[in-house]
Amino acid sequence: MNLIPKVILIEVTSLKDLPISFLTHYQTHISCHSGHADFKFKGKSYTCKKDDFVFWFADSDVTGLFFSSNFKATVLLVEKDFLMNNVPDQSWSIDVQLYSRAHPILNLNFKEDKTKILINFERLYDMFLDKKHLFYDEILNLQMKMFLLDMWNIFSNSFNRRNRTLQSGTLYERFLYQVSINCMKEREVNFYALKLNITAKHLNFVCKQNSEITASDWIKRYVKERLILLLENKSLNISEISDQMNFSSRSFFTRYVKNILGFTPSEYRNRLK
Repeated sequence: MNLIPKVILIEVTSLKDLPISFLTHYQTHISCHSGHADFKFKGKSYTCKKDDFVFWFADSDVTGLFFSSNFKATVLLVEKDFLMNNVPDQSWSIDVQLYSRAHPILNLNFKEDKTKILINFERLYDMFLDKKHLFYDEILNLQMKMFLLDMWNIFSNSFNRRNRTLQSGTLYERFLYQVSINCMKEREVNFYALKLNITAKHLNFVCKQNSEITASDWIKRYVKERLILLLENKSLNISEISDQMNFSSRSFFTRYVKNILGFTPSEYRNRLK
C-alpha cells in the first residue's frame, strides 16, 4: 500500500490540479478567491463563490464538481485518519461534524477570517514539510490540534447564530435545539417537555404536526448521529463512550446501542475494520 502525504496545500484553478481520488483519502478545505464552483452534496446542488469556505469530509457524497473558467482557490487536503486522530475536543468535534455534513459551505463575512484561515493552512503545511524537526511527529500532531481549534473558533459565530435562531424560534425549533445540546445525556421525552413547560403529550403533538415524527424518534435520530461518530473515533474505548453518555452500566449501554443501531458497540466497530 502506497503512503499518501498527510497534508497537501495547493492553488487550484481546474479539476486537474486536484489529486486523483482526493475525496476518498482526504478531508477537503477550500477557500475560494474568485469565480465559482458548482457541486452536488448528498444530491443537493450548491455553488461556492468568492469568499466562501467549503469543507468536505473524506468519502462525502460529492458529485458533479465543476469549476468556472475564472475559478481560483486555495485547497488544503488533510489525510482523514491524521485529522480525526488529532481532534482535541470530542463534544465540539461532534457539533462541527454534524453541522458540516448539513452545511458544506460557509460564507466568510469578515476579511480577517479569510486571512486567518489561509494562515492556518500555511502553518499546518509548513510544519508537515519540516521533517528534520527533532520532535516531528509530536509537533505535527500538536499543530493539527491547534489548526482545528483555530478553525472552530472562526466558525463558532456561524454555529452560534444558528443556535440562537433555534433557541428563540417556534416550540418545535426550541425542542430540536434542546435535543441537540442535551441528547448525549438526556434521552427521555419528559425531560424536554419539562424544559419547554409543556406536557409530553403536547410535545409529541407539536413534533407530529411539524414533521410527522414523534419526539422520541427525534431524540433517537440525534443520539444515533452522535453514537456513530463516537464509535468511529478509534481513540475512544467503549467504556469511555458509555460514560460520556451517562449510562449507569456498560450492559445497559450495549442494549441501548443494539436497539438504536442494530448492532452492539463491539459489533459496530468490527464492521469498520
